[in-house]
Parts: sequence; C-alpha cells; structure tokens
Amino acid sequence: MSRRATVLLAMAVSACAGPTVKTATVAPLAPAPAWRTDPGPVAPLDRTWWQGFGDPVLTELVERALANNTDIGVAVARVREARANVAVARSQLLPTLDASLSGARSREVDAFGQPEKQTAGEPKLQVAYEVDLFGRLADQRSAARDAYLASAAARDAVRLSVAGATASGYLTLRGLDARLEVARSTLAARAESLRIARSRVEHGYSPKLELEQAQAEYEATAQIVPQIALAIARAEDALSVLTGALPVATARGTTLDRLVAPPVPEGLPSELLRRRPDVAQAEYQLAASDSSLAAARKRFLPQLRLGAAGGAAFSTLLTNPITVWSLGGSVLAPLFQGGRLTAQADAAGAQRDQAAFAYRRVALGAFRDVEDGLAAVHRLDEQVASGERQRAALAEGLRLATNRYREGYSPYLEQLDAQRGLLGAQLALIQTRSDALAARVQLYQAMGGGWSGVVTDRDGPE
Repeated sequence: MSRRATVLLAMAVSACAGPTVKTATVAPLAPAPAWRTDPGPVAPLDRTWWQGFGDPVLTELVERALANNTDIGVAVARVREARANVAVARSQLLPTLDASLSGARSREVDAFGQPEKQTAGEPKLQVAYEVDLFGRLADQRSAARDAYLASAAARDAVRLSVAGATASGYLTLRGLDARLEVARSTLAARAESLRIARSRVEHGYSPKLELEQAQAEYEATAQIVPQIALAIARAEDALSVLTGALPVATARGTTLDRLVAPPVPEGLPSELLRRRPDVAQAEYQLAASDSSLAAARKRFLPQLRLGAAGGAAFSTLLTNPITVWSLGGSVLAPLFQGGRLTAQADAAGAQRDQAAFAYRRVALGAFRDVEDGLAAVHRLDEQVASGERQRAALAEGLRLATNRYREGYSPYLEQLDAQRGLLGAQLALIQTRSDALAARVQLYQAMGGGWSGVVTDRDGPE
C-alpha cells in the first residue's frame, strides 16, 4: 500500500471514530482507618450468623426462607437470563455456518416444440464472519459478562436481605409474645385489684370512685391484649410469606429473654466494600456500563465482514453436478445515520454516569449502615441494662404500694400509679430488648453477612 493510500485510510478511520462522550468524574472513597464507634469485643462473622441467636426455630425459618422465598427465585432466574446473554454476546465473535437447500421442478418446451420436464436442486453451505477489528464485539461481551456478575451479586444481596428480614421478623414476633404475656399477667393483676376494690366499696371501706378507677384500668389493659394479638397474627403472616408459604401459625422456640445476643462481628472500614454483595453489584454494573460506552463509540468505526459459500447444482439435464462456490468480503462504514449513533453514544455515557453515582451512593450507604449498626448495638444494650434496673425498682414499688393499699394505709390511686409505671416499663424493656437483637441482625447485614466477596455461580460462563 502506498504512503498516500495509508494516510487516506488513517484519515477515514479517524473520521469514523465518533465523538468524545463526556462523562462525570466521581470522587473515589477513602475509608477511615477505624469505625467512629468503638466496636468493642468482636468475633468472626459466619455465613450462618443467624445460628448465633441460639434458637433452632429461628435457624429453621431462615433456612426455609432461603430455600423457598419468591424474591430469591426471581433473582436466580435473572442470573440465568444474564448468563444466556453472555453466551449470545460471545457467539457474535464466532463465525456462523448455515445450510440451505433449494430445488425446483419445471416443464418447458424445447426447440423442437416438445415438452420437457426438469428437476434441479442446489444444496449449499454458507459461512459468515465479522472481524472484530476495533474490539466492539469484545466490549459487548465484556458488558454482558459484567452484567451477569452484577446479577449474581444481586442474587446474593437478595439472599442476605431475606435472611435478615426473616430473622428480624422472628425476633419481632418473640417480642410481641413477651408483650402479650406481660399484658395478660397485668390484666390478671388488674382483675384482682378490681375484685378487692369492689369488696372494699361493698363493705364501706372505700368510695365508689376507687371501684370506677379499678374498672377503667382493667378495661384499658384489656384493650392491649387484642392489639398485641393482632400484631402477632400479622407478624406470623409476614414470616409465612417470607418462607414461601401460605399464612399459617409460626412455631416458637426460645423466649425473648433467653435469646443469645451474638457478639459484634469483626471487620475494618477498608474491608467493607469487598464484603457487601450490593456494593459488588454496583461495581459490576459500572464496569458493564463502561464497556457498553466503549462499544457504542466503536459503532462509528468501519466493520469488516467476510463470507463464503459452497455447494453443488444438480439437474436432470446435467450428467454430473456442478460445483458452485463464492468468496467475498465487505466493509461497512457509517456515513450518515441521522444522529442515531451519536445519540446512542450519549445515552451510553449517561448510563455510565448513572452507574458511577449509584456505586458511590451504595458505598456511602454501606459505611452509614455499619456506623448506625454499631451505635445502635451499644446504645440499645445500655438502654436494656437501664430498663432492667427500672423494672426491678418499679416492681418493688408496686409490691409496697399493694401491701399498703390492702392494709388500708394508702389510697388505691397510689397502687394504680405503681401498676401503670410497671406495665409501661415492662413493655418498654421488651421493645428495647427486641430492638437490641434486631440491631445485631442489621449490623450483620451491614457487614455483609459473611459474604465471601467473590461472585460465584457453578454454571456460569468462564
């Protein structure tokens, strides 16, 4: 090729290179050397972290949810779809081979005016191949591969979310069970107080006002029981749906006050982004968008296609079949597309920016989740300890107030205030204890739930 031809070819390729797509610059994250909240004593985080609560029923519920949850089923199907898309993208780098067979039968008049019948056929093999001169097809394959890895990471994120939702739902249920037990025992105590008040009024020891107060407090406590029972039914229904079953009653295991509070999981801020499947999903989506943008820009470049065909022509008029073949190539260079290719490149650039900002958002959210989780675990543990001391003091105060009332040394209002205070403290302590256990679930999720940091799929493409 002459020097002039080389220069002209280079200029033609440069003219087809396409516009430069401007993309946003997203600042990288620099994790702090340590968490803002001191985690205190830590322990390794296992993938089956829910077993650390010491309740076999909880373990069985989580395992059933992981096996039967519909959201996980949808995520697994999306992985299969993405895997198939990788195979489609890979196939575009390979030649295609097609077979064709054409035939005809005709009746014509020869030169002597006699009818003549002819049967003809032509079997043929055709090969077509697009030479990936500038890597456009390879970029499309890379985009499909990263999209597949993103779907696999999304599946793992859904599994972690379902496990956390199931564990939190069960802990909420056990908290409601404890609240119902307190409400029923308090209702029994209020019934006894009502009986005593009625007896004292009948014997003239107390005014009727005390009886009305006792009756009102009894009815107020009686309203709490169906409220909690309704919340329990809804919690059971939610757990049934999480496990992929119709709403049914949920089995019970360890009571709330006997559930084990697992230790805080270990992990440094510098390790967090490699331990979260949702961060890996966002990272792979960003990589896929980068490859898609590169492929969109390369659509402005010429495309080289090669083709070959070979076969034989058969006819009843021929003694021997005739071999037929063809070999050729074509170069396709876009000259005018009405702005379509430019718009596609701009759209790919915008999608790339969306993925970049989405990655930063997910990464920032990951650090926030851990910091919130650590703070919640420690502050709620402190609140539980304080609540237990408050409950003990109020229980002793109620005992003294009850004795004074029965002996006639104090009015019923004093005992009533003590009962109200103890009931409120008991219900608040149960809620705090349930929140403290749920905070550990959220912290385990924030730490990645023991995820290995490697997206795997045994049937996935290499």
